[in-house]
Amino acid sequence: MSGSSALRDALRLYLIADTGLVAPERLPDVVRAATLGGVTMVQLRAKGLTTRAQVDLARALRGACDAVRVPLIVNDRADVASAAGAAGAHVGHIGQEDLLPGEVLGILGPQAIVGVSVGSAEEATRVRDAAYLSAGPMYATTTKGDAGPAVGPALVRAIRAVTTQPLVAIGGITLDRVGEVLAAGADGVCVASAILRAPDPREAAASFASELGIRRMEGTR
Repeated sequence: MSGSSALRDALRLYLIADTGLVAPERLPDVVRAATLGGVTMVQLRAKGLTTRAQVDLARALRGACDAVRVPLIVNDRADVASAAGAAGAHVGHIGQEDLLPGEVLGILGPQAIVGVSVGSAEEATRVRDAAYLSAGPMYATTTKGDAGPAVGPALVRAIRAVTTQPLVAIGGITLDRVGEVLAAGADGVCVASAILRAPDPREAAASFASELGIRRMEGTR
């Protein structure tokens, strides 16, 4: 994916495909439905699976994503992303136990999309080599046990003040909260349970897409 404009478009509605919310065997079908509804990027988060199982699942998700030209990112595991041919990887806060963005690029190549979680404006200034930043948690969430306390859109405003990098907000984002997160300066939103646990993931994704002004190009369905 070339250019920050194309990446900002891809980040608009970013689905966190978490095996803690949907069983691995059901996840490809749920992701397929969500991408048809308007999801623009997908991240596989599969903390409890073996490396082999993660690779197999990532390949299945990639098939669903490729059909609608949606990038697939793998959480934490650059090796899994490489084996599955994913578009990139997302790593945690700089200075913790995950790889650095430059190290991920060394594994996946310079074309890879590498995202980094940030929890402050100061952290954001230290990850200029990331393709995009993820700020949160915006609101209380049970999706990620180690997410920390909710910080609200003020964090997005603080980060936007110090960087022009593509920026997404994550954590407890529901349809009625999209507007205030975008108004704070986010380019897009990361959503997990609001789509994955919806009775109809495609319709849930379509509702978010409508709120975000997403229009698919002809031929992507």
